[in-house]
Amino acid sequence: MELRNIPVLVTGAAGFVGSAVARALQARGAAVRVLVRPSSPRTNLEGLDAEVAVGDIRDQAAVAEALTGCRYLFHVAADYRIWARDPQEIVRNNIEGVGAVMAAAIGAGLERVVYTSSVATLRLHAEGSPADETGPLSEDEAIGAYKRSKVAAERIVERLAAERGLPAVIVSPSTPIGPRDVKPTPTGRIIVEAAQGKMPAYVDTGLNLVHVDDVAEGHLLALEKGRIGERYILGGQDAPLSEMLGEIARLSGRRAPTVRLPIGPLWPLAEIAELIGQVTGREPFLTKDALKMASHHMYFSSAKAERELGYSARPYPEALQDALTWFRARGYL
Repeated sequence: MELRNIPVLVTGAAGFVGSAVARALQARGAAVRVLVRPSSPRTNLEGLDAEVAVGDIRDQAAVAEALTGCRYLFHVAADYRIWARDPQEIVRNNIEGVGAVMAAAIGAGLERVVYTSSVATLRLHAEGSPADETGPLSEDEAIGAYKRSKVAAERIVERLAAERGLPAVIVSPSTPIGPRDVKPTPTGRIIVEAAQGKMPAYVDTGLNLVHVDDVAEGHLLALEKGRIGERYILGGQDAPLSEMLGEIARLSGRRAPTVRLPIGPLWPLAEIAELIGQVTGREPFLTKDALKMASHHMYFSSAKAERELGYSARPYPEALQDALTWFRARGYL
């Protein structure tokens, strides 16, 4: 698809995945416009040749103004927190945001919308085999406010695509890692802590790890080749947490953790961490929802995206190396 000088709006470009999408579009010559909140840090916009529109994704009028003249939209922005003092705040932000953005997209008559959902909306397999797009969760099955909100938001997009002609393709990143994780994300925090030697033990869980720039390329492939109303997992490789921590140790010159902790005894620690979080307002490193999720191996298959979009992902240790290089250069380590 020819994108040179084509006006494209990206929401969430100040964030981790959104900034990668915006940079991938810039590399293709698109006329990138980004929508950011007035309070959003601008670190990830440095060096990005983009027009900046200021507004909240929950403000339909602000989104409509930002979409003026655009042909395509990448709605990447989301409230990505596993924990909040008020969990309903996460739900409201994600549901109201997707409703306002998609209503504005319909009003703007866009040619194509790529909506960033999450593998959090998909049902895991009890035996740990890779899940795919055929098992969507219901809201009451989802663990925690973030996952419930993403399920609800995804259903809104699906309904608008089916009933209102919204030309949306849904992409579901697994666990992105790599550069520009400024916050950092929960997985980024694990990388930083492990590289500092602060994770001497692990629990028996697993993740699907993917380079954030491969996720960004998957977004562009979805724009070009994705089918309206369909969802595509954008993942990388499945890895036990112990293996991931071993790779981080190898890349950081540290000793890999060898102690495996049972999840049960960690519950009181999560309770205490959340109580402290209520007082300080800082997100706890350990939460009850995180422990619930860690009781599963969160493995996923990108076969559909590979088959229909031509998607591919590099080996995840390369993503870990890029993440560590970026964190080290910016003083996180």
